Amino acid sequence: MSNTQHHEEHAEEHATPIKTPKQLIVTVVLAFVVPIIIIFLLVNLVVSGSQVGAGSDTLSPEAIAKRIAPVARFELVDASGPKVYKTGEQVYNSVCAACHKAAIAGAWKFGDAAAWAPAIGTGYNTMLANALKGKNAMPAKGGNPSLDDVEVARGVVYMANAAGANFPEPAEPAPAAPAK
Repeated sequence: MSNTQHHEEHAEEHATPIKTPKQLIVTVVLAFVVPIIIIFLLVNLVVSGSQVGAGSDTLSPEAIAKRIAPVARFELVDASGPKVYKTGEQVYNSVCAACHKAAIAGAWKFGDAAAWAPAIGTGYNTMLANALKGKNAMPAKGGNPSLDDVEVARGVVYMANAAGANFPEPAEPAPAAPAK
């Protein structure tokens, strides 16, 4: 191997990718601009985490109060006092809506007159008996055994009337006479 060949091989090993002055200028500019852009984008990312979107009401007093409100409400009731019966709408919202709002497990969708028509056609007494004892996937009293029969009846009337029936809402039973 001659000295010239060895020198050429050695020169090729140390050649740089920058061959022209234009490439050198572009490389130097990018070496300064790219890190500055990256730093700018990172700062924007960190700062934008605390900004609220335009038109958002997440910091309004009502929204804050709703977020920090207790999950459950506790209502102290005198056990010896008279029973306060739920309305049909209250029974629907607390028990029946779980299935009837979205027509889950074969339940008829609330307000769907076509779906409720066959049941309404059987009459109020049959509908009430099915609600009290349970039918198909629906458990007795909608799965809430603490409901009074009058409350279940009110729930049945509320849902049936929303689907086109015209049943009268059951009245509260007369209070029991005090024992002597």
